[in-house]
Amino acid sequence: MQEIRGEDWYADELGAARWSDTTFVDVDLSEASTAGAVFERCSFQRCRFNASVHTSSAFVACDFALCTFFDATLDGCKLNGSVFERCTLRPMRVTGGQWRGVTVRGANLTRLDLAGLDLREADLSLSDLTDAVLAGARLDLATLRETDLTGADLRGASLGGVDLTAATLRGTRLDVAGAVQLAEQHGAVVEP
Repeated sequence: MQEIRGEDWYADELGAARWSDTTFVDVDLSEASTAGAVFERCSFQRCRFNASVHTSSAFVACDFALCTFFDATLDGCKLNGSVFERCTLRPMRVTGGQWRGVTVRGANLTRLDLAGLDLREADLSLSDLTDAVLAGARLDLATLRETDLTGADLRGASLGGVDLTAATLRGTRLDVAGAVQLAEQHGAVVEP
């Protein structure tokens, strides 16, 4: 596996760069930009993505440890199968994209707008999604064990196979389908 250590890529335009099986350690990607870039099975350790902009780029099966995404923009990006561990993920702008099967356990995701994001099979256990917008998001089979969804907007989100009983739901906004699912999970019999 190739290793890139301590590089300064501040404000670099990386365009449609392609990397696979590469470890990035202490790389400064602040204000860098990608467009159609592909990172496969890469490991990012203590990297800074602050104020970076990524458009239609893919970070597939990547590991992010102790990375910062302060004020980063992810527009239509694919992060399928990636794992975030002890990363700073807010504030961040996310517009669409596919985060299927991502692991973001115990993260502070408060007030993030994740509307319409594909989070199927994601593990958001122990994360704080207080006041987050998940309207129209695809959360089918996502794990929300001990996830704080206080004040979150789940209207229009697909929740097939999601156990909402294991999450904190104070003031959570649900549409009729979500409310029925929650009632049924608590043992209610919903009749027309």
